[in-house]
Amino acid sequence: MKRRDFISLLGGTAATWPLAARAQHSPQHRIGVLMNGPATQAESQSYIAAFVHGLRQLGWVDGQNLRIDIRWNAGDATLARTYAAQLIGLMPDVILAVTSVNLEIVRQATNTIPVIFVQVSDPVAQGFVASLRKPGGNLTGFAGTEFSVGGKWLDLLKEIAPGLERVAIMFNPDTAPQTEFFMRSIEAAASSLRVQSVAAPVRTTSEIERVFESFTRAPDGGLILTTDPFTYPRQQLIAELASRHRLPAISWVPEFPKNGGLMSYGATINFVDQYRQAAGYVDRILKGEKPADLPVQAATKYELVVNLKTAKALGLDVPPTLLARANEVIE
Repeated sequence: MKRRDFISLLGGTAATWPLAARAQHSPQHRIGVLMNGPATQAESQSYIAAFVHGLRQLGWVDGQNLRIDIRWNAGDATLARTYAAQLIGLMPDVILAVTSVNLEIVRQATNTIPVIFVQVSDPVAQGFVASLRKPGGNLTGFAGTEFSVGGKWLDLLKEIAPGLERVAIMFNPDTAPQTEFFMRSIEAAASSLRVQSVAAPVRTTSEIERVFESFTRAPDGGLILTTDPFTYPRQQLIAELASRHRLPAISWVPEFPKNGGLMSYGATINFVDQYRQAAGYVDRILKGEKPADLPVQAATKYELVVNLKTAKALGLDVPPTLLARANEVIE
């Protein structure tokens, strides 16, 4: 090969090297996601799909200009701590933390990596952010039910079952640490209504059954289900047990009365849409905005759902004033 041809070839090849290098080693952003529950849960998978789709619509494609690392805690706080450490070790640009227990674990592990949260009750009261409008720090996201609703749950139970004297608050301490804040609101209402409130922690399905067996030995009881990723997928079981033990019960999600429970009252949240909006916050952070400047989006609408058929089966007469306030009545 002639020297001139060799130089031309070398020059042409060298010109392509930077392009090839950029194609192979283009800077990618990284997102860590700490989900609650098992990866096999179809509903949670739909949330992740909405999040990934939302990112794609904004130009962020996993495997191209973005790397998404997802961990599922399977409802285990110990596993959540392990996975949080793993995700932080990958040095992500942003972390998506789902539920209060995961957010608390991530917060304890980092105060520098931007964190977007979803499915978190009253983040101001829990101390995650300074305010909704100006969260400050490295955390922001999307809030759920306010803790003051705890008193409303008891008010509604007392209204539909005037003879109520005792109420059990069922939750898993490992997956719903925020219940202590709901308890304060419930206990304040219990004092004025002359109702005894009893914490009923559960960690397994068998413990749920034992709570019903022990608590219903005395009459005039009721049940409150707080926001909890452990009891949430067991709404139907709990509704069936409440019916069997003739126990008036209220939950925070409409799935409960729709599965045969007595009623629900809580924030109206489209979680699929919330995850899609979380993708928008990730996009803004990747483009240079700070979590401290992104306001927390809070639920503004609350709905009451009453299962009239269940009320009749429990021998309860639903006051017309309560029915008039209901957003949905199941007959």
